[in-house]
Amino acid sequence: MPKDKTARHPRLARHARLRKKVSGTPDRPRLAVFRSHTHIYAQIIDDSAGRTLQSASSLDLKRRGNTAQGTKTDWSRRVGAEIAQKAKESGISKVVFDRGGNDYHGRVKALAEAAREEGLVF
Repeated sequence: MPKDKTARHPRLARHARLRKKVSGTPDRPRLAVFRSHTHIYAQIIDDSAGRTLQSASSLDLKRRGNTAQGTKTDWSRRVGAEIAQKAKESGISKVVFDRGGNDYHGRVKALAEAAREEGLVF
């Protein structure tokens, strides 16, 4: 367990540093990504109102009966496409990307690129 705590602290520090600069507005909400060991979660948040406008996760996709196989990166791409489609349905086309203190590669990058391919601008 101690290794887990020390690995988590730098990510939280990076996220706090990032959040000083990145904030979601009604015009351009924040696309926040959280990556756990097993799943990936994405939320579109309006920070001025303190509301989550849309959300998607690999866990939700699997619960809805999506039995497709694939790697965690494949699931991240599906979540990125899902959150972009939900954003379009809500009339959101521009967002600010919040990688949650994670490095921009792997699953986080796959989610971001899939969201861009579906039409989200950031």
